[in-house]
Amino acid sequence: MQEKIKEITQQVADYQIDNKEQLEAFRIAYVGRKSVIGELFDGLKEVAQEDRRAVGQELNALKNAAQAKFDEFQTLMEATADKSVAVEFDLTLPVIPNTLGSVHPLTVVRARIIEIFEKMGFSLSDGPEIESDFYNFTALNFAENHPAREMQDTFFIEKKGGEVADDILLRTHTSNVQVRLMQNQKPPLRAIMPGRVYRNEAISARAHCLFHQVEGLYVDKNVGFKDLKDTLFHFAKEMFGQDTKVRYRPSYFPFTEPSAEIDITCLICKGKGCNVCKYSGWVEIAGSGMVDPNVLELCGIDSKEYTGFAFGMGIERITMLKYGIKDLRLFTENDVRFLRQFDGV
Repeated sequence: MQEKIKEITQQVADYQIDNKEQLEAFRIAYVGRKSVIGELFDGLKEVAQEDRRAVGQELNALKNAAQAKFDEFQTLMEATADKSVAVEFDLTLPVIPNTLGSVHPLTVVRARIIEIFEKMGFSLSDGPEIESDFYNFTALNFAENHPAREMQDTFFIEKKGGEVADDILLRTHTSNVQVRLMQNQKPPLRAIMPGRVYRNEAISARAHCLFHQVEGLYVDKNVGFKDLKDTLFHFAKEMFGQDTKVRYRPSYFPFTEPSAEIDITCLICKGKGCNVCKYSGWVEIAGSGMVDPNVLELCGIDSKEYTGFAFGMGIERITMLKYGIKDLRLFTENDVRFLRQFDGV
């Protein structure tokens, strides 16, 4: 290690810097976070304990020497740079008027969804995006071997040493807010939970690793499946128009039983078939079901006295249908030409 330090010390001293390109190359090689000096610091833990102090002092001296040389030449080049850049203005050109930005379409639709459910008596709840396994999976009746727990679906948080913490993750749904709500408040509960969620998926026209959800929860005495159907039927009509057709399909979710997915006729192709609806003429807008008794009990609610329903929908999917957008990636590319289409929405 000490021989390597001497060798790099000599390289730093001999390095010739005559222009900005060479200065930047020097920074990358000897000053940047991924420089050879940084690699030496990473290898310090492999040095014998009795030699580590002396080697560490030599490394710090090398680091300071490289930084000092970089600072010296950077200051010199800034002082000698030609700051008198000639700029020509055509004073005959017309004035560019002030322009106002527009609200992002996802924000518009999110606000509309909240408005519809607030009129039905739902309040607004929020929770953390970095979550524990308990709130994201266990409390929602996910089995230990459920595929959603695996790395291909969930972003787990790494500790400082690069070790993956399998109990801390980026939430994959806003259902974690439902769990916290049921733990902290007594029924009756009626709330929606909008927010960002993360899943380890390939980015395409129909999927993204970051997207937005709105989930809902209603827990009270004598809540039935008809209450769920009426709620989502009313939402679909309010959001997409009274002529919208709605269908319910049996499905499975660990946290609801029975479960159903809600489809509406594809508004982009009017039911004829396109890439958004996979040429079926129908598009799923939400998953739903009656809250599983196990979930209620885990959250401290007596499942013999109370029942409830829950649902979740993607804001991007709703926005694509509402405005005829065929590619999910447009929402995050910040293309001004795309965003300007929503002026005045």
